[in-house]
Amino acid sequence: MATVGAIRQSEGSANSLEIDALARFALDEHNKKQNSLLEFKKVSNVKEQVVAGTMYYITLEAADGGHNKVYEAKVWVKPWMNFKEVQEFKHVGDA
Repeated sequence: MATVGAIRQSEGSANSLEIDALARFALDEHNKKQNSLLEFKKVSNVKEQVVAGTMYYITLEAADGGHNKVYEAKVWVKPWMNFKEVQEFKHVGDA
């Protein structure tokens, strides 16, 4: 049985449309705030944590000036409030 509030691997959803949409949302928010032009490539991993809603921990690849790089995004979603917010977006390495 999963521990309440524990971060766990999100089963079978790394390539789902919902997760892709959240990854693109995080990337778009980052691009707006940092005035950058990262281009989404794919989601490579996703974990989730039940909080007041769900916190998604998404590892994604994006092109930066023609070079693929790996980023981690933390996105908080409360669907009953139509709420989603990027909590963190950071570069973690090259793809």
